[in-house]
Amino acid sequence: MTPELIARYDQRVPRYTSYPTAPHFKPDITPETYASWLAELVPDKPLSLYLHVPFCAELCLYCGCNTTVTRSYKAVAAYVDCLEREIELVSERLPSRMTVSHIHWGGGTPTILSPEDLQRISRHLGAAFEILPDAEIAVEIDPRTITPEHVDALAASGLNRASLGVQDFDPKVQETIRRVQSFERTAQVAGWLRQAGVSGLNLDLMYGLPFQTSESVVRSVKMALDLHPDRIALFGYAHVPWMKRHQALLPEASLPDAVERVEQREAAAAAIVEGGYVQIGIDHFARPDDPMARRQGEGRLHRNFQGYTTDEASALIGFGTSAIGSLPQGYIQNAPTTVAYREAVLSGRLPVVRGVALSKDDRLRRTIIERLMCDFSVNLDEIASEFHGSVSELACEIRAIDELAADGLVARDGFTLTIPDEGRALVRNVCAVFDRYLETGAQRHSRAL
Repeated sequence: MTPELIARYDQRVPRYTSYPTAPHFKPDITPETYASWLAELVPDKPLSLYLHVPFCAELCLYCGCNTTVTRSYKAVAAYVDCLEREIELVSERLPSRMTVSHIHWGGGTPTILSPEDLQRISRHLGAAFEILPDAEIAVEIDPRTITPEHVDALAASGLNRASLGVQDFDPKVQETIRRVQSFERTAQVAGWLRQAGVSGLNLDLMYGLPFQTSESVVRSVKMALDLHPDRIALFGYAHVPWMKRHQALLPEASLPDAVERVEQREAAAAAIVEGGYVQIGIDHFARPDDPMARRQGEGRLHRNFQGYTTDEASALIGFGTSAIGSLPQGYIQNAPTTVAYREAVLSGRLPVVRGVALSKDDRLRRTIIERLMCDFSVNLDEIASEFHGSVSELACEIRAIDELAADGLVARDGFTLTIPDEGRALVRNVCAVFDRYLETGAQRHSRAL
């Protein structure tokens, strides 16, 4: 990938964890809309659940999540009450006591909850839903603050996959981003989890941070490999200080430029693959026998708000402040502030403030984008036929694809598009061709590289 090509395509494009993307959600999707969508779910199809915990003990300067710093447990305890109430409000509107195949705790820092409250919410979920015996139950963990008691509580609640936030092991980088976390501490937490019987271990790494170099990122990768995780996520830092003001505290002059970011990404990815992992999509890696690798090989990999996933549930129910849900009818998002969220649920209202109902065109484009993101290949004619349309409706997009093909980002054989290995870093640019909403929300997105 030449510097000229990088400069031309390092645009602001979505990560495409949904389509339409969140900046295009509208307030005409109301709590009443959501209630009707819940009531229309097919009773015998399993659900996926996401619980958002918007609190951290301290703020990492690279963070782009919806979270606030709290030093007192009082606010967290009050939030637990709200989560319980929202679980009740949602379950009351479902057609039956439905089964659940996936549960994901995200944040913020989910393990800021006490061990007792983690178990309390898990029991509440078990009362409201039928959790399948083989359900994947995952939690995002900050190794700096978790305790053995937390691990025991999570294991007792059925936890079988944990994602440890690392980002980088270099001391200078850690000090700059205000996330000082030793390798020894990370290894200790990994050991606690394995001793408790948690079989799945993910590590989250990052490139594009201040003072990182290709060499330092590879060193962090090799240290991460020493922990023998099942999966590794390698995310590019998204510098959006106009949206996340704390990011303005990072020394911008020490951020790598686009060419350096590409070099860091390629060096880190090569080191992970050399360590025995298969690349999954644009930013995940897994062992060859991992379910995620097998799903990718079968063309059954999916992408949602947590990134690449083996989750095949047709509906994802989001709980908590700012949580997004995905239902067959469309997307919903809860109130973005904990104050507004708490006010809604304590008054007995579903805390939804916006969303989008999916049109046939949205569904068609969403499928095209997801297959490109997951498989790096898609047959436009087959997808159009699946939605009872004609590929001729995509004539403008096909012309735009041919322009990208001239630069090697994509190859077209009839109506089959394939992203070559050397163009995969820019697959989001190819997906953007099919995004009818992009122009009006471009500034809300991170750079492509």
